[in-house]
Amino acid sequence: MPSTKTGPAELFYTDQGTGDPVLLVHGLACDSHDWLFQFDAFTAGHRVLAPDLRGHGRSSAPAWGYTPQEFAADLAGLLDQLGTGPVVAVGHSLGGNVVSALAVARPDLVRAVVAVDPAYGTSQATAAALANLSEQLGTYEGNEIAATAFAALEPSAQPWLRSWHGRRITGMEPRVLAEAFHRIYFGDGQFGVRPASDEFLAARSCPVLAVHGSAELADWERSLCAHPASQAVAWPGAGHWLHQERADEFTTLVLDWIAKLPD
Repeated sequence: MPSTKTGPAELFYTDQGTGDPVLLVHGLACDSHDWLFQFDAFTAGHRVLAPDLRGHGRSSAPAWGYTPQEFAADLAGLLDQLGTGPVVAVGHSLGGNVVSALAVARPDLVRAVVAVDPAYGTSQATAAALANLSEQLGTYEGNEIAATAFAALEPSAQPWLRSWHGRRITGMEPRVLAEAFHRIYFGDGQFGVRPASDEFLAARSCPVLAVHGSAELADWERSLCAHPASQAVAWPGAGHWLHQERADEFTTLVLDWIAKLPD
């Protein structure tokens, strides 16, 4: 089984294909299976690395280390060990925060960022509502509560897709779910909530492709992208897992954008 030790975590990952490297980073309560909708198309022309974040999937679950920055440090260790050079780092939800943190901390490792309905740019009002959910996670019924909340993020998804996402959430270790969710939006170093999002994301120097379900968020992120090759698009009506609901369209968008990146 391909795995590597990065700090206190043992990370499971797959490494397939040849060509310019692409790193695929899943979201909270998910795992690298989330990218199966893109895997064949991406590996046809790229080296694709798909890890399970610490505490997720087949990776180990240390007692600590569930901030986006700590997840990013794990991935930096993986890329250093594999000698990949700069990657196009693609992240969904929490993964969008993680690849952004990686781009800020280790710009030498990130050629470009693709953020897929990322978990940043949250308003203060929404954060106040999320605080209540955060308090319920880690309790006896916390995982079921999270599964219900996540299901509301994908009203247009096919029933089997919602069922798949929900089953993984209910099976996740409660302390990891609670800590990782909390540290997206609350505590020192968070950049999930504005205005902290603005300051942190402005430090990304690489090209960024952001795909949001909201036109307002796409406009907001476009204003933060300094590199001229950056692009922010909105897909209104798509659910949170838009790379799965509109898989072919998403795959084409990303591969076309990568092909036009400057050397």
